[in-house]
Amino acid sequence: WSQVVSEAEKIVGYPTSFMSLRCLLSDELSNIAMQVRKLVGTKHPLLDTARGFVYDSRNNLQMRGLVVLLISKAAGPSTAELSFQHDMVSGIYSSQRSLAEITELIHTAFLVHRGIVNIGELKSCDGPLKDMQFGNKMAVLSGDFLLANACTSLAQLQNTKVVELISSAIGDLVQGIYYENSKSSEENCLTDDIGISRWKEQVFLRHSALLAKSCQAAMELAKHSAEIQDMAFQYGKHMSMSHKLHSDLQPFVKETSSDAMAFSLNSAPAILHQEFRGREAWLKQIREPCAPRDNCARLKHPPHRCACVFQQLQEAIKAGKGVTSAIDLCRCHGNRALAALERFPPSEARDALANIVYAVTRFP
Repeated sequence: WSQVVSEAEKIVGYPTSFMSLRCLLSDELSNIAMQVRKLVGTKHPLLDTARGFVYDSRNNLQMRGLVVLLISKAAGPSTAELSFQHDMVSGIYSSQRSLAEITELIHTAFLVHRGIVNIGELKSCDGPLKDMQFGNKMAVLSGDFLLANACTSLAQLQNTKVVELISSAIGDLVQGIYYENSKSSEENCLTDDIGISRWKEQVFLRHSALLAKSCQAAMELAKHSAEIQDMAFQYGKHMSMSHKLHSDLQPFVKETSSDAMAFSLNSAPAILHQEFRGREAWLKQIREPCAPRDNCARLKHPPHRCACVFQQLQEAIKAGKGVTSAIDLCRCHGNRALAALERFPPSEARDALANIVYAVTRFP
């Protein structure tokens, strides 16, 4: 993955880790960064989010902007925009580069906002309440600042359809995260019957809509046909679905995994496992007390939160059909993304887009 990203960055002209540099170097964000330093030594998740912006070993943070730039270069100029080709650098319009920055700013803003802590669920071991309250204020303000900058830059593109597309993507993000938070706050959220079709709808809202609609918007900025715009949308949608499935599968396909809590009960392999097992059998499996083990913590925690129960569930999912089905689904979305690329002319950029798909559909 790292090699694929590195090669793709060379094709679009510069490392996408500098994509949000103009905003990140602003006086306003510098002041926010100074305030965030006050959280050093606390357990507020905003600190981990900030560290991820500086160093992310998985190279996932700037992936969306990179894909927008690559698909812009892969499509090239349209016949309707021949008079504006002087505005292109390395085969990409300046407006498309701005769009890539906007996409990253929106994604970053939502990452920051998701670092807000639920004060009602805090325990004494989490640290002083005032630190968490201060961290929440900084997460809200800094996330709002990034989102406001993205919206300002979006308006400067002066393209009504692009504004409509990206605005609807922001709405999708809000809807997806609201649904996720509302379900996770319910006491019996594990009993909610979510099939793989519903899972895909939710993942599209939270993970795929922004990239898919940004890819389509990049084609609109170059005045490409409706067919090319749709192919760009399909690539962004299915590639990001494959990316999410690949991420969900990691705790189950890695040869060595010491963290039994590293997977979510709402991940694709778990959802598919539930479909194969049947809902009642799955719920019974979740609520089973853990097998007798030394130093078991089940007396102090509810069964569904006990580490050894999670390990048993992880082993059960590995032994069932959920993992292989999730791998098949990941490759299915990858193939649909590759099929969308066939409408673009052969180029280094198209090859890089295909390599991104290969990277997230390859398993040991």
